[in-house]
Amino acid sequence: MTGNAGNAGATAVTELSGAPALGPLYAAAAVRTVLPGRAGSLPDRELARSGIVVDPGHLADYARVCGFRIGDALPVTYPHLLTFPLQVALMAGRSFPLPLPGLVHLANRITVHRPVAVSETLDVRVRAERFTAHPKGAQVDLVGTVSAGGATVWEGRSTYLSRGARAPSGEPAPAPPEPAVPTGPAAALWRVPGDTGRRYAAVSGDVNPIHLYPLTAKAMGFPRAIAHGMWTAARVAAALEGRLPDAVGFDVAFRRPLLLPSTAELVTARDGDAWRFAVRGVKKPEVIHLVGRIGR
Repeated sequence: MTGNAGNAGATAVTELSGAPALGPLYAAAAVRTVLPGRAGSLPDRELARSGIVVDPGHLADYARVCGFRIGDALPVTYPHLLTFPLQVALMAGRSFPLPLPGLVHLANRITVHRPVAVSETLDVRVRAERFTAHPKGAQVDLVGTVSAGGATVWEGRSTYLSRGARAPSGEPAPAPPEPAVPTGPAAALWRVPGDTGRRYAAVSGDVNPIHLYPLTAKAMGFPRAIAHGMWTAARVAAALEGRLPDAVGFDVAFRRPLLLPSTAELVTARDGDAWRFAVRGVKKPEVIHLVGRIGR
């Protein structure tokens, strides 16, 4: 992988020639946690890739793992896979103020401005912003944009928490409002196999050990492997994809990890031109794994 640095105003832009390999980045980030010299503020740069063409075979594998139908347009969550490797590359560097190992995915916001055709050539950029205090540490947003023909067609904002860390200054950022958790009977029952984390890792590149095997998850403090939050979010979007407008907003707040294997319920409720939803436990419906809203 090679790249070159440019400058867009005050922000440096590093163009990458290919998608970063995430396994080596996770390993390097683990080593950096014990080294001194971590930055105290966010890096003033963006990472970018240009001329991306989606591999139909990869898209089919992703759709199969997450439950989407295969059509002419990309699923609402698929462009996240294009931005995520750049997120990790930015967070794994020494210029990033928070250690990548142990970061907790708190929330995700996606905006689809129009359907993105599978055949389109795409450009991707990722930056970090909103490094603020959190009651349990510090949080930061990684923001990705996907463009086609010079116009932004998709945006994603991933909010991460670093427990015990400190932001430069200021009061904790207010938590974004969450939609009310729907109640009532389940719209779907999901039996989530124990290999779900490995299957999603194979299509997403997210090989964080907490998602792969019981032993690697236990080493990180979990009783067994947990599902990727973005797999669970994608599974929700797949369940509702036939009832969504072309331009859509998708907001998710992650609450409790979904242990693997597991059984979970999807519960939904209409909210004007949108749907509110939650994924909850079956035996313990008070256990909410995620809650959100999708639609206009």
